[in-house]
Amino acid sequence: MAEPLLIMRHGQAEPGFPDPDRRLSRKGEKEARRMGRWLAKRKDLDIARLRLVASPYVRAQQTAALVADALADRSGSEPDIDTLELITPDDSPQLVIDWLLGEDDDCPLLLVSHMPLVAALTGMLIEGRSDAGIGFSTAAIAELHADVRAAGCSRLVGLMSPSQLK
Repeated sequence: MAEPLLIMRHGQAEPGFPDPDRRLSRKGEKEARRMGRWLAKRKDLDIARLRLVASPYVRAQQTAALVADALADRSGSEPDIDTLELITPDDSPQLVIDWLLGEDDDCPLLLVSHMPLVAALTGMLIEGRSDAGIGFSTAAIAELHADVRAAGCSRLVGLMSPSQLK
């Protein structure tokens, strides 16, 4: 079985233009920190081996950095953040799945991205259809398990949002 795949929507962002440059709001920063602390406390997740991949958009990079900070508190070292150009809001979930199939699945993977991609991607991975995705509040994390990270081959283990952690 592949290691867990975690799909995260970035924290709440400020309005603005151009879209790639939008920054997290104060609330978004708090959301990202809260979710990072939740991940860091999980004993069932191999945080030391977690691979962290984020969209190039500013708000996703900020979210990933705040999560990485929280993880460093537990593991003693901050994970690197890889940037993946094909996980921006309107990218194809099938392209992401193709990318996933080309990557090693021997470590937990956290993707930090955007709506509507995160919903469409989870739909493709679980149901084999991009229109069957789940709703993501800001900074929510879906955890999927699978033998292979391919369309229709995953099962949703959980969906956690910052509001559930209060």
